[in-house]
Amino acid sequence: MGSILCIAITMMLAVLVLLLFQMPNLFLMQDSEVPAIFKITTIRHTNENGILNYDSYMVVVNSGVKGYENQNLYAKTYKDGTQLNCVISTMNGNKFISSQHFGVQNLAGFGAKGVTWYPNAMIWIDYTDMTFHPGDEVTLEVFNSTTNQIISRHMYNA
Repeated sequence: MGSILCIAITMMLAVLVLLLFQMPNLFLMQDSEVPAIFKITTIRHTNENGILNYDSYMVVVNSGVKGYENQNLYAKTYKDGTQLNCVISTMNGNKFISSQHFGVQNLAGFGAKGVTWYPNAMIWIDYTDMTFHPGDEVTLEVFNSTTNQIISRHMYNA
């Protein structure tokens, strides 16, 4: 009876040790499964005349294969791993009102026009000046507002 109990305890400990080694991999796999559908292609630090003013003007493209209802999308922005205090509650340019959004001056582009952000269409997000500096690691996460699920994450070095 004692040897059977010893074997059972040993087997349970072995399973626990195996789970401990597998848990970090499970968490990493979930994080890496978020695709980069909406990709940052450019972050501009200069004004229209080429003068460095840390303009913080971001261009994002829908690199996916399907269109998304831009009014059902919202975004969170991170700089060097810290979430910025800016609000992008819609990716629809007609519903985006800059006076009600903090940290973002304007949102426009072909992806923001109409109802659908089609593949290869771009959106321009004009953050408050001095938001980004050369060398910053910028992450843009885009969520579906009807499900509150993340649908895209992309990192870009400014």
